[in-house]
Amino acid sequence: MSALLAASAPSDLTRPGALEALRRRFDDRESEVLAFLPEEGRWERLAAEVSALADAAASRPSARAPLLGLPLGIKDIFRVDGFPTSAGSSLPPEVLAGPQSVAVTRLREAGALVAGKTVTTEFAYFAPGPTRNPVAPGRTPGGSSSGSAAAVGAGLVPAAIGSQTIGSICRPAAFCGVVGFKPTYERVPRDGVIPLSPSLDHVGWLTADVDLALRLAAVLCDGWRSPVAVPARPVLGVPEGPYLERASEGGLVAFAVACTRLKAAGFEVRSTPAMEDFAAIDTRHRLLVAADAWQVHREWFARFGDRYHTETRGLLERGRAADPVAVAKARAGRGELRDDLEARMDAAGIDLWLSPAAQGPPPQGLGATGDPVMNLPWTHAGMPAVSLPAGRDADGLPHGVQLVARTGCDEELLAWAGSLAEALHQ
Repeated sequence: MSALLAASAPSDLTRPGALEALRRRFDDRESEVLAFLPEEGRWERLAAEVSALADAAASRPSARAPLLGLPLGIKDIFRVDGFPTSAGSSLPPEVLAGPQSVAVTRLREAGALVAGKTVTTEFAYFAPGPTRNPVAPGRTPGGSSSGSAAAVGAGLVPAAIGSQTIGSICRPAAFCGVVGFKPTYERVPRDGVIPLSPSLDHVGWLTADVDLALRLAAVLCDGWRSPVAVPARPVLGVPEGPYLERASEGGLVAFAVACTRLKAAGFEVRSTPAMEDFAAIDTRHRLLVAADAWQVHREWFARFGDRYHTETRGLLERGRAADPVAVAKARAGRGELRDDLEARMDAAGIDLWLSPAAQGPPPQGLGATGDPVMNLPWTHAGMPAVSLPAGRDADGLPHGVQLVARTGCDEELLAWAGSLAEALHQ
């Protein structure tokens, strides 16, 4: 399964028979996976959009759109013209309505098609929706971009848009056996996205392979540089210390296997001490999420507090009680962590950080989405990160590794990611 299966999703719905093939994929898998929100008339809508797109492409064959006919899942915190936005909540959709997100507009202008809205945890926090892991039945797909990861992992679409505030792209990517990319903080505009924590929210995406992640980046990222020249093999640094110790025993075994594969393929992997104060980083990140979330939701919560899930309500209560001085220090800590991590990269002569993309395999059950702690520091620092499938363990459960580049080096990260993905599957 994993990324190999995901590649079976049609990548251009303007090709003959592609829309019918996509509908068969939905008929085969969606009732089991529940990655998408229900939509009456989905196929009639898509047929009309495909026809219009094909006609436009035929009239201007020399100006082919870079994402022509690509069907996408869009996480239901992104406003999309023609679709209601609920953000996985019970709030009235009109309360959350507004202009279409900049990211969706860029994708549509590049020729992509919205296959539908994908399931999110409530307000992109922890209260899970109904989505199931397509690779490991009975286990969580991760969150909060649950539906986006599962949709790609099930081969329903080749790509889906998500967001990450702690670990909502890289963790579900690892759990569902797909590629997940979180750009540098604010490299993609967040306008038109229901926020959780504006200080930490990142727009990102999940794809069947690295090449498609790169194609989306060229459309979505501000100031994208293409092509970019990089050395054949980056030097990889493993952040030794209390951060790495947060991975489970099984997760560390799988990570060691991945490191062995990379070394066998000719990549240099160096152990590099980092984040000795990881407990403090973890604390301040979660404090900042809570404080920001309270500011975002305080008016909605005053009107609709009884409609919030217990998990989200607890977050908001913590945010309401947060000490402003501590919050200001937590916000300043983002830049301090980024500077420290990049200084250590310089001192150790490494190009990318390498770590597990999740604590271990996807946990059993659907009542929780797993701990995002392995993604937390890279999100806090705002550095670009990509999660790559790293095979399965002895129980057949998927694992992923996470690679992180210097701030603004998104192009270099994805340029290297292809050869790293190949090495992980040798």
